Amino acid sequence: MNTRIFDERTERDEVPVARTVSGDVSGAVIGSAAVWRGIPYADSTAGPHRFRLPQPARPWTGVRECVRYGDVAPQTPGFVPVDANLRMGENCLWLNVWAPAAAVDEPRPVMVWLHGGAYCLGTAAQAIYDGRRLAEAGQVIVVGVNYRVGALGFLDLSSLGEEFVPNLGLHDQIAALAWVRDNIAAFGGDPGNVTIFGESSGAGCVTALLTSPLSAGLFHRAIAQSPPATAVFGPERAAVVAKRYLELLELPPDRAIELLTMPLERMVTAAGTLFDEVPAREPGRLAAAPVVDGDVLPGYPSERFQQGRSHRVPLLIGTNKDESSLFRLLRSPIMPVTPDAVNSMLRSVAAEHPGLSPERVAEFAAAYAAGTSRGAMIMSTDAAFRMPAQWVADAHSTHSPTWMYRFDHATPMLKAARVGAGHATELPYVFGNFGSFDYDPTFWLGGRKAAQEVSGRVMRRWLAFAEYGVPAAIDGSKHWPPYHAATRTTLVIDGVDRVVDDPDRDRNSVWGDDVVGFY
Repeated sequence: MNTRIFDERTERDEVPVARTVSGDVSGAVIGSAAVWRGIPYADSTAGPHRFRLPQPARPWTGVRECVRYGDVAPQTPGFVPVDANLRMGENCLWLNVWAPAAAVDEPRPVMVWLHGGAYCLGTAAQAIYDGRRLAEAGQVIVVGVNYRVGALGFLDLSSLGEEFVPNLGLHDQIAALAWVRDNIAAFGGDPGNVTIFGESSGAGCVTALLTSPLSAGLFHRAIAQSPPATAVFGPERAAVVAKRYLELLELPPDRAIELLTMPLERMVTAAGTLFDEVPAREPGRLAAAPVVDGDVLPGYPSERFQQGRSHRVPLLIGTNKDESSLFRLLRSPIMPVTPDAVNSMLRSVAAEHPGLSPERVAEFAAAYAAGTSRGAMIMSTDAAFRMPAQWVADAHSTHSPTWMYRFDHATPMLKAARVGAGHATELPYVFGNFGSFDYDPTFWLGGRKAAQEVSGRVMRRWLAFAEYGVPAAIDGSKHWPPYHAATRTTLVIDGVDRVVDDPDRDRNSVWGDDVVGFY
């Protein structure tokens, strides 16, 4: 049986058309893949919907052309590269679909991408997230989700009134997953084999969704690339941030309702100030992040993992060897990378965790040589990304198949720039999207051939995981055994892959058994 529901109107212009619950959508054929951009999975968030749950997309008649990206979610320009031709607006709940153009007899695995950007930046329209090469290489359906970020998506204003719903970015993602369940068969996808994958804050959303009752059954595997899994706040903390946001807007609490009609530019500008101010004042903290709301997140994800309450699905998780180097290069306040900032972060964590005595904090500082620039960078990498990923893997692996990686590969240029395997540097390897020589400075000192070989292995492993739930690349590459807390078996991804038990054991001992997060 041919399961491809979409068809090509004519062989001459190759316009693929798929029938969704809301109406027919037409896309385009690029290479050997069909692509649809900007398909609405929910209604516009403008007007009364600004701080409300996502509403169903309004049906349409005829065929809706979906070849251009929708609105970028409102945000302050930051370190995330966004095409200047894209527009910002509140009609931002849309997604992209890439599907192999050739018909097959069986429905294909589906990979749903959640972009990163510190919960306040980014879009599914970024070129690095183009899913065509993944779709072509693995004969999978790739979906890229655009969702609310920043003040409209991850700033919990519920303390200001019932008009404001927390965790709207997560609600948007859940709505997109429900759309996939109801519609992806029309694009040739299997709604019973859905993998969510994300990087940075997108991976933080993955780990959060792994513990959310509302996402149960909507995905069947998960990939978390550099998840800040412990950066989830409680309602008390969220209320303090909400109060500061109103102060920046010069708006008294009894007029908070004006946020529903306030011009976007004013809101976004104040949010940009807030998102820089909070981590500068309190190193290690973000202003925008998921919050424990008793609904999407009944408890802190880190605690629910420890309690064995994460969804029973296979998990592939990992981090990059030199995560924090990118933030030093960009001079971003989002992560503490200087000795002063890291030591301030340690003092703040100690204040919130009574079990961490001043002596324990001193042990941390000494073990990492946190008074030195290099020690501070390593401490920052471990506190924000590596240890949270390890805590998640330790707990999840007790009941579900889990695999851990560490991405070590870096081009000669990135090594020379002292970035190494920095945060997000694995993205082009996962999507197979390397720039041309003129536009990809990471290859100015060579290394493209080696990078493409590493990328091929990474893509094959990710694709095998999406299809079978096991990251076994059938290409003669290194066998990747599952992860268990006792051995912490890890695939070290480099020019030559290695399998190493507990590759960072020298730094693990100082953390002990406690899960340390920012609440």
